Amino acid sequence: MHQPPLPLTRDLVLIGGGHTHALILRKWGMDPLPGVRVTVINPGPTAPYSGMLPGYLAGHYPRAALDIDLVQLARFAGARVILGAAEGIDPEARTVQVPGRPAVGFDVASVNVGITSTMPDLPGFAEHAVPAKPLGAFARKWDAYRDRDGPARIAVIGGGVAGAEIVMAMAHALRERGRPAQIALVERAQALSTLGPRAAETARRALDALGVEVIEQVGVARITDSGVILDDGREIAADFVTGAAGARPYDWIARSGLRQVDGFIAVDATLRSSDPAIFAAGDCAHLTHDPRPKAGVYAVREAPVLFHNLRAALGAGRMRTYRPQRDYLKLISLGGKSALGERFGRSFSGPLVWRWKDRIDRKFMDRFRDLPEMAPPPLPRRHAAGLAEALGDKPLCGGCGAKLGRGALREALDGLPASGRADVTPLPGDDAALLLTGDQRQVITTDHLRALCADPVTMTRIAAHHALGDIWAMGADPQAATATLILPRLSAELQARSLAEIMQAAAEVLKEAGAAIVGGHSSMGDEMTIGFTLTGLCDRAPITLAGARPGDALILTKPLGSGVLMAAEMAGRARGADVAAAYALMARSQGPAARLLRGAHAMTDVTGFGLAGHLDGICAASSCGAELDLDAVPVMAGAMELAEAGLRSTIFAENRRLAPELPQGGKADLLFDPQTAGGLLAAVAAEAAPQLLRDLRAEGYDAARIGRMTARPGLRLQS
Repeated sequence: MHQPPLPLTRDLVLIGGGHTHALILRKWGMDPLPGVRVTVINPGPTAPYSGMLPGYLAGHYPRAALDIDLVQLARFAGARVILGAAEGIDPEARTVQVPGRPAVGFDVASVNVGITSTMPDLPGFAEHAVPAKPLGAFARKWDAYRDRDGPARIAVIGGGVAGAEIVMAMAHALRERGRPAQIALVERAQALSTLGPRAAETARRALDALGVEVIEQVGVARITDSGVILDDGREIAADFVTGAAGARPYDWIARSGLRQVDGFIAVDATLRSSDPAIFAAGDCAHLTHDPRPKAGVYAVREAPVLFHNLRAALGAGRMRTYRPQRDYLKLISLGGKSALGERFGRSFSGPLVWRWKDRIDRKFMDRFRDLPEMAPPPLPRRHAAGLAEALGDKPLCGGCGAKLGRGALREALDGLPASGRADVTPLPGDDAALLLTGDQRQVITTDHLRALCADPVTMTRIAAHHALGDIWAMGADPQAATATLILPRLSAELQARSLAEIMQAAAEVLKEAGAAIVGGHSSMGDEMTIGFTLTGLCDRAPITLAGARPGDALILTKPLGSGVLMAAEMAGRARGADVAAAYALMARSQGPAARLLRGAHAMTDVTGFGLAGHLDGICAASSCGAELDLDAVPVMAGAMELAEAGLRSTIFAENRRLAPELPQGGKADLLFDPQTAGGLLAAVAAEAAPQLLRDLRAEGYDAARIGRMTARPGLRLQS
């Protein structure tokens, strides 16, 4: 008897991808709590590790070395990722507000969003300075500044350990590039006051050796476009100003209604806030039972306790107490590959200390890169012949990667009798059908997708745009839609939350497309599947596959690669940033592109059969051939290297058989990559192509002229 997955009954929402939550996701992947749906909300697909920031600024590490890949980590943990910055939490409604999407419901939530070093009360800071936190934006702006030519002028506000590390790293990087630099570190009180006398003296010598001027006992009055004005009237000329003075919580925390201390969420010894369903950790939290300074070491040490207590709050176990250590080892970068260490008042420094720090930092990051492979359950000892081959050596893809092959579909459909209805017009191989009601032309189509990500909102947007592709490809205007939903087994409350998210997202996409959602059908199953049946209206004859002519230019409106990226994401092999970019492309409306291409001779949307398969359909229906310019075919970020590494979507081999005459390997393999919510492929008059490309690119599409139709049958690459 089939044993369905256990129902999900509780929502755990992790707000922020800080060090504590990253560790919790890793632990959750090793030991999940059945019945819990885990969600992580973060502004981007990665979370930077602050311990390696000075080394990156100095040039010792590449930018990627700082990043914890939350998309890979969430896949390992079985969690969904919501990419967006939380801007509010409602303890009473049990929801988190994220811009551009429905509110995210929770039963238990945890906040680990770090801090910001913005200085809203300092005149001119917002306009002319760069806060050192959050790290992502700061790192990007430093990259651009560091790589300029000519003299550099830098001012860092805040003479604590963080400010000193940053300014020394910057000074070292500029010296390595041979750029003369004028660099100042400004502190309202005494610089490096949290260090003991010996450690502070070592750090001051390092600052002096790097040419950093330390300005103490004076505040900053304002920031201008030419530098920093001090309280005593002095001006420090600077064209890159950053702030590392103190730590500020994010403004939305103040509006949360949770008890706070200096704006930080007050938590007890269990890391629980004033609301028993909401926890907090890391720099955004204030330990009321044992206040500690803001330091990453506490966030890391809080993780095991928070992991245990979140499970307890969800119904499994008793609460534990977090007891922070009285002191901790401080390891401070000194610009070059030298570092300072201090603990219990003793200090030591030199290259050996830097190597020690480097080893500690790399070991920490390796915990998120070397994720254990969770082996699938073994097959029963006795099983039918062919079962191992049918399962394959990788998980079943989602999206169009899970479609049946074109050969099986053709065989099944070819055996169907003709409809015999005068108001149904058969079309050559198109996914949509043409219906005639009086003199009104209406097209109808249906499509559904097995989920390729765990977030219902992202999945709904992709599925809706995917289904709309058939309507747009025929030159029709979307009219009405019904939704077909299969949800995994959920409690009644989680069903309501999921349906609300799905229907709101669907209504937004379809309204933007000009269609109304008029109903649907829902059921429960083993996994999430989302589909739509759509109608569209044509004010003239629809565009089909059959109108292409020799000499027509082929235009593609979206890059290829979603199939290999999604297959790699399921295997934990795709970069989170590339996956996030692919999601954004799949959720990109093709409506404006379709309107521009209404004069096309033939058009289709590129989906499950890949570019080659869908182009082969145009060729067969139009009695033409096609030549492709492989170099001109656009591909998604990360897709090429994954294809070259041998990653393939489930349906790739079946697609490959559709055009055996085309070469194999390298970029050519992406011609057979199944696309989910892919671009439009249009055959247009050659003389119209240049203006169409300009118009498409003006609308924001990565459109390209990728080849031409020919009188000679078959597909080939341009020589």
